[in-house]
Amino acid sequence: MSPLKLIRQRNLPNFKKKKAGSAPGTVAHIGRKVLENMSINILDYDHEKITIEEIDKVIECKPFAASKAVTWVEVMGLHETDKLKTLWDDFGFHPLIQEDIVNTLQRPKIEDYGEQIFIVMKMLRIKDGEIQEEQVSLVLSSDYVFSFQETDEPFLDPIKTRLQVENSRIRKSGTDYLAYALMDAIIDYYFETLEEIGNKITEIEDEIFEKTKDSHLKEIHNLRRELINFRRSVWPLRDGINSLLRDESPLIEAETKLFIRDTFDHLFQVIEMIDNSREMLSGLYDMYMTDISNRMNEVMKVLTIIATIFIPLTFIAGIYGMNFANMPELNWKYGYPTVWVIMISLTFVMIIYFKRKKWL
Repeated sequence: MSPLKLIRQRNLPNFKKKKAGSAPGTVAHIGRKVLENMSINILDYDHEKITIEEIDKVIECKPFAASKAVTWVEVMGLHETDKLKTLWDDFGFHPLIQEDIVNTLQRPKIEDYGEQIFIVMKMLRIKDGEIQEEQVSLVLSSDYVFSFQETDEPFLDPIKTRLQVENSRIRKSGTDYLAYALMDAIIDYYFETLEEIGNKITEIEDEIFEKTKDSHLKEIHNLRRELINFRRSVWPLRDGINSLLRDESPLIEAETKLFIRDTFDHLFQVIEMIDNSREMLSGLYDMYMTDISNRMNEVMKVLTIIATIFIPLTFIAGIYGMNFANMPELNWKYGYPTVWVIMISLTFVMIIYFKRKKWL
């Protein structure tokens, strides 16, 4: 069984960090360059038609946002800060939003900036036996939704597929519903990842029942660590989504809040699954340690029985090893073989006794 591995950008080489003492709102990419070039996709749609384009220049985004249709700007690659800065200035992004988008170490959160709502989430999914973590940022406005991700992984493609269905709910709704759909899609990947982790836990449990191995302890500790990190990536969203439901915002319609409430329930299910998996791993750890202790007890029991058998034999050998001249058995013709018969008989009697007591 191959253990799950968690791939984080901050654990990889060439990871850029922010200089200490930088002013708030400083745009500096904190992370690792993943893509060679930044790419931008535009999805402009209403209930009648949809336009999907890949653009080369950031200035080409502006006409789409000025239209009456809903515009989704998908940005992949966060290292070209000059281009991003131009894009953000054109759309009036708050300086703190700009700073947080390129900081891939951000804590998941949802912040209301009045005309814009800023959402930071962690994308966690299984790919090629590895748990891949990636930061996804969403900026919601009345006219557009921006999504920013580190890689060009197509994990948001299911939303694009839904957008191409005519007269679908997402085509008839506004930007708030699109932002909800993107958030819900990311949370759906959490269930798939936790299901895979659950399968790994079941495999470890079956193997421990069959035969405990030294590698099991390392796998248990690795999974426990990943679940702790998983919970850290999910838990802060609870308060953020709750604020969307509780606070009044002109960007979120009342009907959309019903769907966001469903996402809130899904998030709680994810947290419960994480906690249940952690409890299962704690049980597996106890089972592993109990099995190791039982095996050690078995070894000690065998060694104790062997020592107990040899104690009287050692006593007899010690007595007859004193070589006193007046010992009666020294001059007896059958003294030596008689002692051997006594020692062997005593050994068999003790073994039979131990077996009847089920100690052996």
